Amino acid sequence: MSDTLDEISCPACHKPMKKIYLVNQKFNVDICLEGCGGLFLDNRELKKIDENMEDIDPILEQIKDREFQEVDSSVKRTCPMCGHIMVKNYSSHLGKVQIDECYNCGGKFFDHGELIKLREEFATENDRINAFNSYAKSILNAANSEFKEKKTLGSMINDIIKNYKEFN
Repeated sequence: MSDTLDEISCPACHKPMKKIYLVNQKFNVDICLEGCGGLFLDNRELKKIDENMEDIDPILEQIKDREFQEVDSSVKRTCPMCGHIMVKNYSSHLGKVQIDECYNCGGKFFDHGELIKLREEFATENDRINAFNSYAKSILNAANSEFKEKKTLGSMINDIIKNYKEFN
């Protein structure tokens, strides 16, 4: 979904969000300045501000020295763009930053401070990709060593399904 000039309500505290224009990236972000300090990004905007080298000074200037109300981050949130329920996901395999994502329009909502934490996880997109690839390889290597004693593919699949059900 593309950037809109329409006012939207914060998914966390339901107060009006203010549009902040990022000159270098050429798009608006929506910030809840009168409530919880949350930040909403439309589809594809995160890639343009997820690294520390990318300029977010206009955002930082707006939130500087402000107090924001606490919100319950466990409550399900509704996307302010399309009205669908947002899903909580971790920003990476590290599991440090949990954000709300809309699977319908691609919007993302960050509670106050979460964008900064996400930007601190990895210096660059390549670092993020390399870290995930290493993590995935370690999982596959562990699975290979655990299942190499199995005699059939079926018994391996049964163990994987059993472990998955126990994990979830």
